[in-house]
Amino acid sequence: MSNTNVFPSHVFRAYDVRGIYRVDLTDELAKAIALSYASMIDNFGDVLLGRDVRLSGEKLMKSISEGLREGGCNVVNIGIVPTPVNYFGVVWWRMHGGIQITASHNPPEWNGMKLITAEGDTISEGAGMEELKKTVLEGRWKVSERSGVETSRELIPDYVEFLLSKVKIEKKMRIAVDYSNGATATVFPKIAKLLGIEVIGLNAEPDGLFPGHLPEPTEETLRELQELVRKNNVEFGVGFDGDGDRAVFIDDKGRILSGDIVLGVYVKHLEKKGKIVYDLNCSSALRQVILESGCEPVESRVGRAYILKEVRRLGAIIGGEKSNHLYFSELWGFDDAIYAVLRMIEILSKTTKKLSEIVDTIPVYPSTPIMVFDCPDEIKGRVVEMIAKKLSDEGLELSRLDGVKAYFKDGWMLIRPSNTMPQIKMSAEAVTEKRLREIVEYGKRLIVDTVKSIQ
Repeated sequence: MSNTNVFPSHVFRAYDVRGIYRVDLTDELAKAIALSYASMIDNFGDVLLGRDVRLSGEKLMKSISEGLREGGCNVVNIGIVPTPVNYFGVVWWRMHGGIQITASHNPPEWNGMKLITAEGDTISEGAGMEELKKTVLEGRWKVSERSGVETSRELIPDYVEFLLSKVKIEKKMRIAVDYSNGATATVFPKIAKLLGIEVIGLNAEPDGLFPGHLPEPTEETLRELQELVRKNNVEFGVGFDGDGDRAVFIDDKGRILSGDIVLGVYVKHLEKKGKIVYDLNCSSALRQVILESGCEPVESRVGRAYILKEVRRLGAIIGGEKSNHLYFSELWGFDDAIYAVLRMIEILSKTTKKLSEIVDTIPVYPSTPIMVFDCPDEIKGRVVEMIAKKLSDEGLELSRLDGVKAYFKDGWMLIRPSNTMPQIKMSAEAVTEKRLREIVEYGKRLIVDTVKSIQ
């Protein structure tokens, strides 16, 4: 079929499709993507279709369902669910694929699509996204001679039953939760009630306008939750993002915990030993914790596609990113914020220690947030290669898993091209604040000077 529309190419990103509804992501484009996705899975089979709480989700759902059915697929409509519920359903019900309509933590005028394979992977850069983009932009999808049908089915009861079978909570407790007016508010309260967990909730009404704050747990948006934790004697607080694949924890002292610290807490309480996968941004302290726990540390590239692949390939017990995505072998390697909270509850129900006491046993080294430097897309790869050569010439130990990571005797520095933007990203860690400043200045100078030398 030929495409008479001119669709924007920038909506096709490293891990999903995303854009402002009716500006970048129109109903026509959503239907074309659904038709192209149907072509990629041989115009056959059952496809789960779910969405987050965004107001545009209902209209997009109709367009996507239409595209899938015209492409010969049957649509199983599961309504409003967190993204990990869709991952679960694809594997649990042995579907041929799935589409989750979500823009995760983006503002309310945005929406997007996560396209899921039969194995629960997502179509991403280097794993089908280029083919999908080409098929859509060139209008090369197939319309099936046999149209599919749409049915509706309740998935959440199966999901809840499965999660509850994986944890054993030994005492009741009290936690604080900021739902960000997102999709987790449709599921987590039910689970908490079944477990007898008392929840003090914030922004607990699902609302696609996200009136409480943007659906992203950041230092700014978590301030109210921090206060709630400090004043209400709870075990911990947790902030969910809009679609429920990321949870940011706050300990009983009101401290926001990065993903590598949370992963360290889990590792300290594993009942079996094995491989632990973590991304290059994680602290060296995590590696220490993993080794001290008798497990094997494995560094990975940054991003869901890479961590999930490694967790599965290696048969790892658990994986995590500093950005608070946590991946569990018992969920086929998926990142699931709700399950991450249940696992934390389970850990704390079996110990007399507070979360803050466990956290305080994990070393904390001075580190930077991810710093961003503008760099045109067409040269950012070359810039990183030139920096890698300079670092190699200086005799430093390097990792080339993702950009270049240089190891110093008292710290490290990671410089990598952004997967989605015309930017180069840098992060660093050192044993002292003074040494961290030195490494950061060195890295900044390398990036700025190298970009200038090419432009």
